[in-house]
Amino acid sequence: MNPAGTITGAASALLPQFFSIGNDPLDFVVQDIAVIMIVAAVMLAITYKLKQPMVIGYIAAGMIIGPFTPPFSLVRSPETLNLFAELGIIMLLFVTGTEFPIAKLRSVGRISIVTALAESIGTLLIVFFIAQNLGFAFYDALFLALALSVTSTVITIRILEDVGLIRDKSSTLILGILIVEDIIAISGLGILQSVAAAGGTVSLVSIAVTLGIVGGFIGGIIVIGSKFVPKLIDRAGRTNDYALLLITILSLAFGLSFLANGLGMSVVIGAFLAGVLVAESKSAAVARIITIPLRDMFAALFFISIGALMDVRLLPVFIVPAIILILTSFASKLLIVTGMLVRAKYDNTTALRAGLGISATKGELSLVVAKGGQDVGAISSAILPILGVITIVTTFMGPFIIRVGSRFKLAEPTEDSGESKES
Repeated sequence: MNPAGTITGAASALLPQFFSIGNDPLDFVVQDIAVIMIVAAVMLAITYKLKQPMVIGYIAAGMIIGPFTPPFSLVRSPETLNLFAELGIIMLLFVTGTEFPIAKLRSVGRISIVTALAESIGTLLIVFFIAQNLGFAFYDALFLALALSVTSTVITIRILEDVGLIRDKSSTLILGILIVEDIIAISGLGILQSVAAAGGTVSLVSIAVTLGIVGGFIGGIIVIGSKFVPKLIDRAGRTNDYALLLITILSLAFGLSFLANGLGMSVVIGAFLAGVLVAESKSAAVARIITIPLRDMFAALFFISIGALMDVRLLPVFIVPAIILILTSFASKLLIVTGMLVRAKYDNTTALRAGLGISATKGELSLVVAKGGQDVGAISSAILPILGVITIVTTFMGPFIIRVGSRFKLAEPTEDSGESKES
């Protein structure tokens, strides 16, 4: 008789039962939140020790607790995970929007706009072609291409701050390109979701109608909303009642997300535009401060939920395609951005640093794109695991790539090199 084996077997039998106590739906939610937070805290402590970005810890925590991870699921309700992911998307994109007042969007240099357009569209087409040749279905390849055409703004800026390059000329270019890239990705997701939800019929008429709806919604919110909404937020801010201000801006975020969803677009467009309108108010700084804790909590829930919704059993099958897609996206972005900036007469050092910064990481928006494709049933179950692997690998490698770029001195920057290109 083996007492140790008996105890281990008994524990294995009891644990699944322990994690299925109670039949009340509230029990499911409370248990899931408790498990998510405990596992996330442990994984964050590990990533902090290893000096890695939090997003890696969040995704790893999700993969550990998810329903696809053997021997049994630590969460009871996949619907709860989906709900957390949706709330996380709205809060994440809303707070991102508060960093982009209309004046800042207008101030993005012409070279940043041209480079971001060329790089996003070029990367999308190249990755789509490679993904199709790897055997991915049409919409799988399309959503993968859009996801890999966008760089993680949050992670890239954090890395630039860590390596002391945030005030470098290349970082100014990177920030401008990232702003345009985010807008392209958010708009592109809205268009792809609308086309996919309409039955996948790709025609010039349906694309034109979708573009008209998205363009009209964005234009209407910015033109009309910017005249009234900031004043409303300022009136709430003048009361010095933070609860009133918080509820006002949250009602705006969820209200515009609901409106966008009702028009057949992604909720991310509504959430992002709500943030842009808040950024136009005089209370924007206070609004950002009081919403950052909410953003951090819901961003954590989003990344953990994404990790949990990944079918980890598919990971070994898609490791090789993921590596090929990482290299494709990296090479495309690096060559296009560096080439465009050199052609615009920036010095080689600045051009290469900007190219490496834009190429290095994938993150929040890439996963938002994948979740958007999953929500409308346009993509297969393989896409989330692939993008999860890509996010983890690029997030891990990003600091090393940008640090290497910071050591390059291919040419001494000229006094006025590129100065006039910023406006």
